[in-house]
Amino acid sequence: MGTRATAPAASPEGAPARDRARPWIVGRVTAPDPRMRLICLPQAGGSAGTFAPWRLVPPAGVELATVELPGRGVGSAESLPGTLEELADVVIDNIRDEFDRPYALFGHSFGALLGYEIAVRVARRGLTPPSALLVSAARAPHTPVRRHVSGLDDAGLLAWLDGFGGFPPELARYPAYLQYALRTVRRDLALTESYLAAGPVRVGCPLHVFGGAGDPLVSGAQLERWRDCAGAGFTLRLLPGGHDYPFTGAQALDAIVSVLD
Repeated sequence: MGTRATAPAASPEGAPARDRARPWIVGRVTAPDPRMRLICLPQAGGSAGTFAPWRLVPPAGVELATVELPGRGVGSAESLPGTLEELADVVIDNIRDEFDRPYALFGHSFGALLGYEIAVRVARRGLTPPSALLVSAARAPHTPVRRHVSGLDDAGLLAWLDGFGGFPPELARYPAYLQYALRTVRRDLALTESYLAAGPVRVGCPLHVFGGAGDPLVSGAQLERWRDCAGAGFTLRLLPGGHDYPFTGAQALDAIVSVLD
């Protein structure tokens, strides 16, 4: 499960309480009379700032609500839950007020698996479901990870990330931040490597799957396995680029939000 780190810049029983001390949507981009709110979940090591390129060319009629997960950005003092399922519950607890208008979930890589778990758990709780689930550049939740990399030392992890452009090379000039970023990436990767959904549970909204045609980490065949998770419509589209294709040009964003029309 890949990443591109960013440079410095009433709950169910047992679920964490809502954290009103800090914002969970950071860098929101509003639109006049939006038809849809797109709640965006980043890749491993990513933050709300990952979606900064999208804020420069916001799609017409769509509000961008980018989530700041625990352990980074304004949530850097918070501990990351021990499982992806627990993280999904924490996110729901803290963003459920965002469900007050039609919304869709978009998750890239690590965020795709998290978005799936959020959609499943929103339905179980009887909360307002998403109008669509958009997932990008990730294995299907019921298929095992092909390679475990979270246990690599820093040099090995950095080499793996460099292999697909998953780390901005300029971070090498900031050793302290580099160590912080690698810790964040490693924690997120460990969650995805230990995650395997049973079933899988089919989501009750349209499921739209995207990937980079040149992605060395996730193939089109792997993306096709998401079809097993679709209960109300399925599409699959490969777009130009590698693992980080959503952030390399406006074409990808236009293609992604087109399914919301």
